[in-house]
Amino acid sequence: MRAIIETGGLQFPVENQSVIKVPKLKAEVGGKVDFDKVLLISGVEQFSLGNPYIAGAKVSAEVVGHGRDPKVIVFKFKKRRKYRRTHGHRQAFTTVKILGISA
Repeated sequence: MRAIIETGGLQFPVENQSVIKVPKLKAEVGGKVDFDKVLLISGVEQFSLGNPYIAGAKVSAEVVGHGRDPKVIVFKFKKRRKYRRTHGHRQAFTTVKILGISA
């Protein structure tokens, strides 16, 4: 069974037992998380499309770990103005393992 969930303003396709990286969640490692913003569920016998979400559907997951992505350098520059700004950014993320999809 497959589903599309929304978390942190982004959409993620998920399947049972898949591991995905989502924007940072406030949850302990080893804890359970439920995603209730389910946009689509498809399987062998069923297909549900939400408007925008499917009522009563949820995806349960387990938090595997937390981390930060590699640094992205943001460089601003204006020619002939002596304007240069350098700024680094590291996005925090949470790795979750999908345990089940229920409609």
